[in-house]
Amino acid sequence: MKKILLKKEYIYQGSLALVNQDNPQREKPQSCNMTPFSTRYPSIYLDYNCHLELLKLLHEIRAEDQIVPISGYRTEEDQKEIYESSLRENGEAFTKQYVAYPKCSEHETGYAIDLALNQGNIDFLRPAFPASGICQEFRKKMADYGFIQRYTKDKEQITKIAEEEWHFRYVGYPHSKIMEQKNLCLEEYIECLKQYPYGVAELCFENYAISYLEMMENIQELVLEDNDFVTISGNNQKGVIITKKKVSDKN
Repeated sequence: MKKILLKKEYIYQGSLALVNQDNPQREKPQSCNMTPFSTRYPSIYLDYNCHLELLKLLHEIRAEDQIVPISGYRTEEDQKEIYESSLRENGEAFTKQYVAYPKCSEHETGYAIDLALNQGNIDFLRPAFPASGICQEFRKKMADYGFIQRYTKDKEQITKIAEEEWHFRYVGYPHSKIMEQKNLCLEEYIECLKQYPYGVAELCFENYAISYLEMMENIQELVLEDNDFVTISGNNQKGVIITKKKVSDKN
């Protein structure tokens, strides 16, 4: 058996942290986890794991030159500047649809990336990422690498953001695959996981078991099997999501 100590600040960290207008970001991500997209795009940063999986995905579909990054990690100051600039140039109605208020943007987590089809005159706020060709090939494969299209037409009433064909969020595998199969946006998935309290029930998928722990104390202890590989993410609300992967004992 092995033990893991969970600290209450873990609630606000991780790839499943829900950041929106009702759940503003509480803590800034650690800068040591951020990495530049490439030497060609040195000013675009992403969380390390998000970056690694995105490069793998682009390589598999041979899209390195056809799909380009537009915007990754933003500081609160960056988001404020973009928000205020859009207010001036596009007006309040447009801005509320497509630009999140500072501290309410997923880009401030390092787990969100805006992508565009590599063509001339790319719009920074609304880049083209059509449902065809190489862009659609990206969508077909994205869940295998931990990505979801964060804002879709059918979930606008829940996300309160207009459809954004270009905005993708890294939530990690197997969460991306479960969300794809169940047609859940992140808001719905976070609520769904609360039905699986740690130590009582688990959401099982392939060789993964997922549960939710509400952090009632400043520090809580998990006791796990030695062959459990565990990842932990906060939900940016009151608890953490525990994802266990069974690793075979066989050599």
